[in-house]
Amino acid sequence: MVYVIGVLVALIIYLIIIYNSLVKLKVRVKNAWSQIDVQLKRRHDLIPNLVNTVKGYAKHERELFETIAKYRSMAQNAKNMKEIGESEGHLTEAMQKLIAIVENYPELKANENFLQLQEELVSTENKIAFARQFYNDTVMKYNTRIESFPSNIIAGMFNFKKADFLLFPGERENVNVNFAE
Repeated sequence: MVYVIGVLVALIIYLIIIYNSLVKLKVRVKNAWSQIDVQLKRRHDLIPNLVNTVKGYAKHERELFETIAKYRSMAQNAKNMKEIGESEGHLTEAMQKLIAIVENYPELKANENFLQLQEELVSTENKIAFARQFYNDTVMKYNTRIESFPSNIIAGMFNFKKADFLLFPGERENVNVNFAE
């Protein structure tokens, strides 16, 4: 009888350890997301300043400015990881086009305000990339734990759900390099 009680206590302790590890990973996923969210908000705050600076020099690029505003709004109103990933990916592409346009305006490239905004945006983009990598790594660990035996039993009993990765569209496309020009 003592052995049965000992085995039962050991089993309960083991189940508690598994449950707590799942909770810890779930909290890490939320924390990793909050780091991305902070950087995305910073990015969304920088974009209008950068666009307004470029607008003064490149008035005829109205369609691109409207596209950037549209994707920025979509990104801010996105409800799930798929919508966030798609809107942020499109916003990144539009911002890259904006930076490319700047090459046509030497006086803008020399503008101190523009250079500072551009540097802040590049820094923010780097932080987003790092935070996104950390988030996706954390999601991978969490999802692996949820699907692995025996923690999958505890995860099912307590309704732990898989987390979504944050993916931006167009990232996996090959870069076309042409040295013939």
